[in-house]
Amino acid sequence: MKFIPVCEPFLDGNEKIYVNDCLTTGWISSSGKYVDAFEKKFAEYSQAEYAVSVCNGTVAIHLALVAAGVKDGDEVIIPNFTMIATAFAVCYTGAMPVFVDAEKDTWNIDISKIEEKITSKTRVIMPVSIFGHPCNMNEISKLAKKYNLLVIEDAAESHGAEYQGKKIGSVADMTTFSFYANKNLTTGEGGMVVTNNEDLYKKIKYYKNLCFPVDSARNYKHDNIGFNYRLSNIHAAIGLAQVEKADQYKNMRIENARLYIKFLSNTKGITFQRTEHDVVNVHWVNGIVIDPINYGRTRDELMQYLKLNGVDTRLFFAGMNTQKSLLDYGAVCSESYPVTDLLTKNGLYLPSSTNLSEGIIKEICELIKQYSK
Repeated sequence: MKFIPVCEPFLDGNEKIYVNDCLTTGWISSSGKYVDAFEKKFAEYSQAEYAVSVCNGTVAIHLALVAAGVKDGDEVIIPNFTMIATAFAVCYTGAMPVFVDAEKDTWNIDISKIEEKITSKTRVIMPVSIFGHPCNMNEISKLAKKYNLLVIEDAAESHGAEYQGKKIGSVADMTTFSFYANKNLTTGEGGMVVTNNEDLYKKIKYYKNLCFPVDSARNYKHDNIGFNYRLSNIHAAIGLAQVEKADQYKNMRIENARLYIKFLSNTKGITFQRTEHDVVNVHWVNGIVIDPINYGRTRDELMQYLKLNGVDTRLFFAGMNTQKSLLDYGAVCSESYPVTDLLTKNGLYLPSSTNLSEGIIKEICELIKQYSK
C-alpha cells in the first residue's frame, strides 16, 4: 500500500479560480472582496450574526478573550485534554488557565467537574469540541449564567457540527474556529471568531486590526493596544471556496468515521469516541484508544507497525497539566486527571483526509486487525 498521510487538504472547488482572481487584480493583502464574502458565508453556515476572519485559530481564541475583557489576574476554565493553543491563548491575556479532566466516553470536558473549579477570579468557561464532537452546551450555559460568566467555545475542529439542532457557532457567546490545512475546512492558515453579540463583534474587529476605528475614518491615533491578526484576501478566497462545499466535506468525514467503526467494531481492545444522540459529530479525526491487554499490543507498537506499512498516524494530545510551559507560567498542574492520562497514553488517530476511499480505509483496518494478538 502506498504511503497514506494522516490528513491532507481537499481542494476540489473554486479555490484556483478565486486565488487567480486575487493575483490578477492585485488584491492579495487583507483588503478585498473575498475577506468580506468569506466572513459572510461562514457566518451564515454557522448560523451566527457576525464573523471576523483572522490569521489562525490560536489568535481567534486570543481575540475572543480580549473582547471578553479577560486580563491579568483572571481565570479561564479549559479542558485538560486539548491542544496547547487553547491554554496558550489564555496565557497571552495574562490570565490563568484552569484545567478540568475529560469525560471517558466523549473525551470532552467533564461537565460534572467544572463547578468545583469556579472561583471569584473565573471569567470564562471555554469548552473544546474535541475531534468534532460538541460539548453539553446546555449544562455549560447554566453554569455560566449561575456565576455570571461568558462561554467561549474553541471549535477549531468542529466546522458544521451541531448541538441539539443548532450549529456550533450559534450557541456560545463567542465561538472560534481554525482553518489549518488538516481541518475539515481549510485556508492553509486562518481562523474565525463568530458571535451573535454586536458589541463583542465590534470589539473583535477593533482589536484584530491594530485598534483602528471600526465605524469611522482612520486618524492614526490608537486608544488601545491592538493586534495585527488580519487574514489575507488570498486565504479568504480559498476559505470561500471551501465553505461553498462545506456540507459535502462534512458528510465525507462522517462517512469515513462510519467506515472505520464498521470495519473495526469487532476488534477487541479498540474504543472509539462515543457520539451523543443530540449532536452531529463532524469527525475531524478518527481517533481510537488501545487497550493493550485486550488488543495484545501497545499503542506505540501499533503506530510503529502502521508506519512500516505506509500508514501515518498521530498521538493524542498530552494533558495540559503535563506541560512544562504552563507549570512555569504558574498554572496548577499537581492535580489528578486520570481520563486525560489514559487518552494520552493509549490514544492515536488514523488517516482522516476528507477524500479517503473506502478501499483505503478497509486496508488500514485490516492491518490493525491483523496486528492484534
